[in-house]
Amino acid sequence: MDRRTFTQLLLMAGAAGCSRPKGEIALNGVGATFPYPLYSKWITEYNRLRPEIRINYQSIGSGGGVRQIVAGTVDFGATDVPMLEGEASGAAGELLHVPTAVGSVVVCYRLEGLQADLKLTPAVLARIFLGELERWNASEIAALNPGVTLPDLPITVIYRTDGSGTTAIFTQFLAQLSDSWRARIGAGKMVRWPAGMGAKGNEGVTGHLQAMPGAIGYTELAYATQNHLPHVAIKNHAGNFVGPAPAAAVAAAEAVPMPDELHVWLAEAQGAQAYPLAAYTYLLVYRDAREPAKGEALAEFLWWAIHDGQRYTTELDYAPLPKNVVTKVEGALRTLRANGKRVLADR
Repeated sequence: MDRRTFTQLLLMAGAAGCSRPKGEIALNGVGATFPYPLYSKWITEYNRLRPEIRINYQSIGSGGGVRQIVAGTVDFGATDVPMLEGEASGAAGELLHVPTAVGSVVVCYRLEGLQADLKLTPAVLARIFLGELERWNASEIAALNPGVTLPDLPITVIYRTDGSGTTAIFTQFLAQLSDSWRARIGAGKMVRWPAGMGAKGNEGVTGHLQAMPGAIGYTELAYATQNHLPHVAIKNHAGNFVGPAPAAAVAAAEAVPMPDELHVWLAEAQGAQAYPLAAYTYLLVYRDAREPAKGEALAEFLWWAIHDGQRYTTELDYAPLPKNVVTKVEGALRTLRANGKRVLADR
């Protein structure tokens, strides 16, 4: 056997050894960092059930998730805020919002030696993030936390620099409840912050909070818990200071009816135990997939996520979908098609 033939045989053997298992389907998605810990768990668990389906998810921010699903470069996108009408204008077909879980945006801080979680109102939070309250022992903060010794330390605001659903949830909350914030800053995935320093992703924000005494920022509850960051109890519409436990996120979701378009804000949720910074997170999928095998695999994964996948929510500091929302999502998933053919016809 000559050297050339031997080399060709080696290459053929290598290609055969590296080929994918027969029938394997790869699904690629990008988007929100907010649900990344939960989606990572789901992908791992689902792969155990369906090893032939390989799901890859990259957390690049909600803005990136919207852009790439509209461009058709991924099989699904992820966002923490509903798409604006103009954002979907370049999409190849109708995009469906699929609520997957309820999460909580939390305001975290680093103050050495402080044992109790601080209490803050939306108005005081707005003044902090506007840069109007510059030190931790400001009278407005002290008045809400009697008996707590607050340090004479500068406040350093940490905010997201990327197109972020977490930012949109937080700024929408402040805009709805603070006239000053609404007039000066507004709401969106990216805003012009008047004070502080920026970081990329929830990971970046938590990293800055861990490293900087006197820092305050916003992130998702799972990131705060994993990094042992104290967080603020926020005054809700009922006048109660409520922390971001999963049960409080459930209370907020159950207080706000889910419309037929399957997306809604929870910032003004009524209820004694409703956490005011709770929010749904969504996957964005085409109602009619171009590739039948991928369309069917994605639909099956979504069906699993809103049913069996919900049991993983609370252990990761998210909250499960309310039962009435699951029913609505079931109806929407039954309309999914691939090249015009229904993919969940037997559900």
